[in-house]
Amino acid sequence: MRKLICFPFAGAGASLFRPWAEALADTLVVTAVQLPGRENRFAEESYTQVEQAIDDLDADLDALLDGATDITLFGHSLGAVLAYELALRIDRAAPDLPCRLVVSGSPSPSRPRVQHASGLSDAQFLAQVREFAGYSHPSLDDPEMRELLLPVLRADVEMHEAYSSHDKAPIGMPVIAVRGRDDELVSAAELAAWQAVTTRPLQTLEVDGGHMYLTDHPQPLFGLLRQTMALA
Repeated sequence: MRKLICFPFAGAGASLFRPWAEALADTLVVTAVQLPGRENRFAEESYTQVEQAIDDLDADLDALLDGATDITLFGHSLGAVLAYELALRIDRAAPDLPCRLVVSGSPSPSRPRVQHASGLSDAQFLAQVREFAGYSHPSLDDPEMRELLLPVLRADVEMHEAYSSHDKAPIGMPVIAVRGRDDELVSAAELAAWQAVTTRPLQTLEVDGGHMYLTDHPQPLFGLLRQTMALA
C-alpha cells in the first residue's frame, strides 16, 4: 500500500485533504493528520511546540505506517515543518521503508524566522498572519467564529515560530520542495535551502499560483505526487 501522510497549514484541519483522497485514490491512500483543537478534536488543547505534536504521532507510529510499502510525507507551510519532523522519526525508526518528503510553501527550517506574530494583540496578530500567508480564512471575519478559531491559529503560529532544526542531522530520504511561482513569502532561494535537511540531492518545483496555491488549484501538485510514485 502506497500511503500519503498530509499535514495542513496553520489553523487548518484534516478535512482540507478530503478532496485529495478522492482525487488520488487511483494512486495513493491519503491519511490526513488531525491536530488537537480542531474539527473532531476541537475539545483538546492545541499544541504550541512541534515536538509535542510529533511525539503524539510517534506513540502511534506503527499504526500510522501499518500496511504501508511506500510513504510520502506532505506538508504546507507549518505542515512542512511537521512533515519534516515526522520524516526524522521515520528515518530513525524505519530506515528501510521507502519514504520521501514533499514540502510546500515553506522556507527551510534551517533558516530562522525573522518576522513573528506571537504575542501581538488580536488585531495585530491577524493582520500579521494575513501578511505572512497572503490569505485569510473567511471564517475569521465573523466575530463568533473568530473567537473559536483564534486560539488554534495562535497556537499553530507559536509552534511554527518557536521551531528550530539547527541541531538535527540530515535525513537520508529524498526531499522535494514546492512553491507557488508568485509566492511573495517564500523565495526560490529559501526553498533551495531545504537541501540542508537531506543527504540526497534536493528537487525543487514551482507551480502556478501564490503562497496558497494548493487551496485554489492543487492539480499540478497531484501530478507531481503521481509522478513521484511512478518513479519510486
